[in-house]
Formats: sequence, C-alpha cells, structure tokens
Amino acid sequence: MDYTQLDHYRQVIETILSEYASLPYSYANIQSEVVFDRSRDRYLWMDIGWDGDRRIHGCLVHIDLIDGKIWIQRDGTEEGIAADLERAGIPKEHIVLGFRSPELRPYTGYAVA
Repeated sequence: MDYTQLDHYRQVIETILSEYASLPYSYANIQSEVVFDRSRDRYLWMDIGWDGDRRIHGCLVHIDLIDGKIWIQRDGTEEGIAADLERAGIPKEHIVLGFRSPELRPYTGYAVA
C-alpha cells in the first residue's frame, strides 16, 4: 500500500470515529473520546463516565491498520463500522472483521486477513 492510500484510510477512520464520538449521550454523565495513534496505526473510540453509581469505561470501537488492511478489532456500533467504511469508499477486500474468528471470516464477505 502506498503512503497516499494509507493516509486516506487514516483520514476516513478518524472522520468516522470522530463523528460517532461527537454524538451526546441522552442519559448519564458519559463522555466519548477518540484516541488516534498514527505511529502505530491504532484508532479507538472510548466511553468514560458515570451512570448513576456505576463507572463506565470501555472501548466501543478499536481499529488497526495492519499490512494495508483495516482490521476492526472491536465494534460496538449498531449497524457495524464496516458499513461506514464501505460508504466512505473502502473496498470490502481491505476490511477485516478481526472480532470474528478466523474460521468464520471467509463467510463474512470481507477480507479474511
């Protein structure tokens, strides 16, 4: 993968995650934040806060760029972050559903690795 395509993938991931994280919660005192590590090509959308007396701290989406492909390691969205990536023009063969077992990946319609 050339640098131009890699940079495009980074921009798409950052834009999508930033849009999700900008949506406010209608309940509880929860803030969303994004973590972009371009040197390691790791991208996270986190929720942090309190729901009453219950602590909220978790990763909703975790994406890595590995060997020119977008690996979705965790996806806590309703529709699936892969659909957002596709709408942004990322081909299915460049998206790996890393949260699916290697045995099931051939049946997902996305890249297996």
